[in-house]
Amino acid sequence: MELLPRSPAEFGSARYWDRFFRQRGQRPFEWYGAFPELCPVLHKYVRPRDKVLVVGCGNSELSEQMYDLGMCEDIVNIDISDAVIRQMRERSASTRPKMSYLLMDMLQMDFPDACFQVVLDKGTLDALLTDEEEATLAKVDQMFAEISRVLQVGGRYLCVSLAQAHVLKKAVEYFSQEGWVVRVHQVASSGDKQQFVLPVFVYVMTKFRKIPGSAAQILEICPGEQDKPTRVETAEQLVAAVRDRQHYALLCSQISKTPCREQVSLELCDKESGKPRYTLHVVDSPSVKPTQNNHFAIFIIPQGRETEWLFGTEEGRRQLAASAGFGRLLTVALHREQHYEGMAGIQAELSGKVMELAPPGLPARQQVPFLSVGGDIGVRAVRHCGSSPLSGEFVVEDVKGDGTCYFRRLIFLQNRNVVQSEARLLAPTPLPGQKKRRKDKKKASPTEPPGAIDKSYLCCEHHKAMVAGLCLLGGPDALPGELAVLVVGLGGGSLPLFVHDYFSQARVAVVEIDPSMLEVATRWFGFSQGDRMQVHVSDGLDYVAKLAAEAPAQYDAVMFDVDSKDLTVGMSCPPPAFVEKPFLQKVKTILKPEGVFVLNLVCRDARLKESVQAALRDVFPLLYVRRIQGEVNEILLCQPGPAGRRDPAELGARARALEAALRQPGRPWDSSYALAEVLQAVHIL
Repeated sequence: MELLPRSPAEFGSARYWDRFFRQRGQRPFEWYGAFPELCPVLHKYVRPRDKVLVVGCGNSELSEQMYDLGMCEDIVNIDISDAVIRQMRERSASTRPKMSYLLMDMLQMDFPDACFQVVLDKGTLDALLTDEEEATLAKVDQMFAEISRVLQVGGRYLCVSLAQAHVLKKAVEYFSQEGWVVRVHQVASSGDKQQFVLPVFVYVMTKFRKIPGSAAQILEICPGEQDKPTRVETAEQLVAAVRDRQHYALLCSQISKTPCREQVSLELCDKESGKPRYTLHVVDSPSVKPTQNNHFAIFIIPQGRETEWLFGTEEGRRQLAASAGFGRLLTVALHREQHYEGMAGIQAELSGKVMELAPPGLPARQQVPFLSVGGDIGVRAVRHCGSSPLSGEFVVEDVKGDGTCYFRRLIFLQNRNVVQSEARLLAPTPLPGQKKRRKDKKKASPTEPPGAIDKSYLCCEHHKAMVAGLCLLGGPDALPGELAVLVVGLGGGSLPLFVHDYFSQARVAVVEIDPSMLEVATRWFGFSQGDRMQVHVSDGLDYVAKLAAEAPAQYDAVMFDVDSKDLTVGMSCPPPAFVEKPFLQKVKTILKPEGVFVLNLVCRDARLKESVQAALRDVFPLLYVRRIQGEVNEILLCQPGPAGRRDPAELGARARALEAALRQPGRPWDSSYALAEVLQAVHIL
């Protein structure tokens, strides 16, 4: 039996619907949205004394259920199908005397003006607005005009819909321009009984008298039964908000049926501010053999550690999921703008939502564990928020790392998942003569990290490789003597500070384009200038070009650690102009013949990376590369002449000599520096 129309236009044909209902018989046909799902929304907007008009009623049980539950009795149902009207009259004549069924076209109704408090439409608009042809839109305008005519001021048009973008946009634009208040409710799902993957929505259009000359619109979305309506500014924003919920429903449906081949990510936003509150990644591990209790777990990433390789990269999360031993691991990152009430608060907040992302085969009533590092949500303290025309918005924050160490980080919010600069904080030490804290005294708050910067520690792996590259300078068995070093890109200042402090005869010039970064480095990262350390606030391109023209061959080392503000390019460090061949020639000009150019390259575009390396080879005859494990960074060590070519054994010997020279008595040295080990992974391009 064929019930589907031959074309969408037949949805508006009385002949089609007569044939449909004759063939279907007495069985009720519900397009979508069963009464239990719709009841909470209908109760908000339908009062017992209201006179209700149901347009395009079909043989749905909705009107009968509203009547039988006492929600409302004065209900008039209309439809263009004579077959279904006769059927419904027979079904309700003896049991529902106050409810009527009339054969009538909603595009041309016989009712007087303003005679209903509610007009209810369940799928009728969706059936009519099948396309955006001129004739179709004209019918929809006629439908809306008739609904407006028969509704009283203050009356509500309730439209149950799947909210296809063109349907929602048409309804919102029409009624908002008429001065009506428009609110969209998402209907709660009925779980396994739901016939459609897409969620069901109810548009609530409340009629007000149109004020001449007023352009004010009231548009709201209400995503759940208990949620307060959220105001939006435009119809486009309302359509986008609905689309996000539709995409989420499709995602939940998909991953509840089949394992994820690729990691899925999504953001959950704060209901009041609309800002991201949680970032979720769904990670499936096909290699994990399922048991009764290892189907699904939630992993809360400690605050401030979301940028670490284990939590911030696909490969890291894959490794985390496999080591945790669960078939599906849902990682949850916490956002710095939000406040959290500990692990218990997060668990209470997320428990319902995360179950929508559960894997196939999860046993009923299965307890899903919440995991974390050390069982807590970590510590994040925002020390400073700022903004500059060049760097945009940024924050300085202290976070607790693995163990008891604290770190201070600079984050540019336009690229919030990348740590721009990082420094380790020193543990507080008692002053001479200061007594130890008595055990019964109140302990310091664990959320209050220390404040002094450990200037001897290089947090970033690429900085360690850049420092190791300086072993290419000087003799094979000695620390380079007096050095002239140019660093382009200040950040928090840890790289130039380390070179300044550990190479006691080095004179360091730093070029930084953004004066705000100099203030941040000085105030928050312990940076300071002096006789051997000078900062020039200038564009690095202009500064190097001027040096090349006026003072060539004056630097032993030039180090580029400068980020790109253009996120559309597949290279985030340095900006493309810094690795164009004409500019690289200028870099070579300011280097001494035995000098070294050290470049931090962060490039995800394979073709772009090849072109950068080709330009470097054209300018610098000797080129070494050191890839940073687990990161995109590559450190390129470039020398002006081939005479400096060294085999791996000699490089290792030079690195060990440099390390020995830097490890002076009384001077802090971290075992992770291991310069010889750093250079073991260097190879010549």
